[in-house]
Amino acid sequence: MALTVPRLLAARAGSDPRHVAISQGSDYLDLATWQRRTLAIAAGLLAAGVRPGDRVALLYGSRDWIAYACSYTGVLAAGAVAVPLSTRSAPAELVYMVEHCGATALLHRAAPPELPVKLCWGPEEINALPEADADAAPTPGPRPGDPAQILYTSGTTGRPKGVVAAHANLTHGARLDPPLRALAHSRHFLHAFPIGTNAAQTMLFNALTAHAGMLATARFGPDHFARLIERHGVGTVFVVPAMAIELLRSGALERYDTSSVVLFGSTAAALPPSVAADLAATLPRATLVNYYTSTEAAPTQTSMVFSPDRPAALGKSVAGGALRVLDEGGEPCPAGVVGEVWMRCAGIARSYHDDADATRHVFRDGWTRMGDVGYLDAAGYLYLVDRESDVIKSGADKVSTLAVEAALHEHPDIVEAAVFGLPDPVLGMAPVAALVTTREIPLAEVRAFLATRLAGHEQPSRIVR
Repeated sequence: MALTVPRLLAARAGSDPRHVAISQGSDYLDLATWQRRTLAIAAGLLAAGVRPGDRVALLYGSRDWIAYACSYTGVLAAGAVAVPLSTRSAPAELVYMVEHCGATALLHRAAPPELPVKLCWGPEEINALPEADADAAPTPGPRPGDPAQILYTSGTTGRPKGVVAAHANLTHGARLDPPLRALAHSRHFLHAFPIGTNAAQTMLFNALTAHAGMLATARFGPDHFARLIERHGVGTVFVVPAMAIELLRSGALERYDTSSVVLFGSTAAALPPSVAADLAATLPRATLVNYYTSTEAAPTQTSMVFSPDRPAALGKSVAGGALRVLDEGGEPCPAGVVGEVWMRCAGIARSYHDDADATRHVFRDGWTRMGDVGYLDAAGYLYLVDRESDVIKSGADKVSTLAVEAALHEHPDIVEAAVFGLPDPVLGMAPVAALVTTREIPLAEVRAFLATRLAGHEQPSRIVR
């Protein structure tokens, strides 16, 4: 049965009120308190003139996960649409997003820039709201098919696009029965994703639905992160590849006791195979999982437990979704043939707010264009070649930036690698590599290292350190 987010929170709070859903520093939020604060904010917004369907912007830094969670669900309980923004955005970007979505109100933790809204509440106004009765949910409340959030994604070109998700999209796959809840093997899951991103929203819904509680940290540093794992006996960790590389190369995973980790999840980008192999060796008790999705495609994703037999694979579609790779004519590609990656959501698909052309381009008949090129092997496992916009057309050849970056990451002294195309008078475009290293590596050494790993047309024309 499709649920709304407020009904999901009410059900969890009713069955497990003392469960600590979010911890940050010395502060924590149990489900009963989350529900009470949600209803207080919802009642306050409705009394202030916010109406169902209105857009309400949320501007919170990553030190404010508890306040953000309550404000987010409070907006949804009022029947309004939450618009999570990032404090890392420039003021002009924030103004654009607020105007584009037509937000009439703003909830925030710190003084925001001047934004064109009628209602602006900070901590003083929110904390002064009267306590609400646990059974006093606004009626009739939102329906499963109603919009719940608009999350802005920058993409690769143009203005940020607002991705609309319905309640049923956000609650798809939620399991209320204790034996079926996600992350049953862990007491805590740890992450450092910034509010205003799709990864952060996934963590918020993990906090709402999973057995494990969220352990949030406002900043990422390898030693700080590993110290939290040791201190709290963290069972599940979620990172992006850049964080995984820092944890590995810094030695932090070995300086601290990280033996409690049983699930190490990487998302948002492809994890270089050599990094995945080293992580598997460093965390022998942990299951290493690579997740692949996008803001537009969620909650559909692929999931791949690291396997030495398929180190670069991103797995198969999960959560009732589907996956396909199409050629330029829109026909399925045979196994091993590179094409455009599409994913299908089992629930209500997402769309772009106030952008019909982009919606038609990306969302078709329940399928979402991922903006990536890749291929399926004979067993149906997905492999990415590159972002469609990042493939370098060098002469008559096409160069995958991911393949070149993966080869560079095999070098033990290369911490970060970014490959991109620059104009070339002969080839049109040529690959260039920018590196962060642990020591001064002679360029001749890097080129010799790549000579046995990459074809001639894949070799960087320039290497910048």
